Amino acid sequence: MDVIDLARALVLERHPHARAVFLGGSVLTSRRTARSDLDIVVLLDGPPAPYRESLRYGDWPVELFVHTEDSWHSFVTPEIVRRNSPLLSMCAEGALLLDADGTGERIADTAKRLADAGPPPVTDTALEDARYALTDLLDDFAACTDAGERLFVVAEIVRRSGELALLTHGTWAGGGKWLARRLEPVAPDLAARLDETAQAALRGAPAGLTSLVTEVLDAAGGPVWEGYRRSGPRRTP
Repeated sequence: MDVIDLARALVLERHPHARAVFLGGSVLTSRRTARSDLDIVVLLDGPPAPYRESLRYGDWPVELFVHTEDSWHSFVTPEIVRRNSPLLSMCAEGALLLDADGTGERIADTAKRLADAGPPPVTDTALEDARYALTDLLDDFAACTDAGERLFVVAEIVRRSGELALLTHGTWAGGGKWLARRLEPVAPDLAARLDETAQAALRGAPAGLTSLVTEVLDAAGGPVWEGYRRSGPRRTP
């Protein structure tokens, strides 16, 4: 049984009255591996939606995302604000496996429109915050003498450098492997360069990583530290 038939069989077994079903993720692409899971979005009329569940179906690991049409929108809307919506991507880029009443086509059209429109414009505040955080990490890195501390500082520098590059280009963000994948279209060699220089830094050669991070910062407007200020929330009497 192929993955599409398998995903459809799983949903019909668990939710025979599903309005729509999408299969997304790496399993439909050339990136599929022996450990790829089935990312399945299911649209129902009501309870038990919304919920998510990790399970195994046959030999396949499955991530099940079960929603109503309303809960789908309520989850996607704040994810878009955060510039990273896996649920939107699964429905925009995935395969529509079942559409009982037009809900699937409606959600697919909405997802594609929102995904193509891209995330909200990057605010000056968000960009400055990201530049400040990376500048501060770079300072910690320059002063670090403890191997354990260096490991975590370098890991955080790598993540935040990728995130700042995506902010600079105004594109969708991503976490984990999706951070690397989101970088490919806008900074095709950055992940590889971060890998190379980070490994060198952990072996005691920090210059390459410092230079690369400075390059990322300069593309975003330069380092930010002295004079940076943010006000906290204030209570209204």
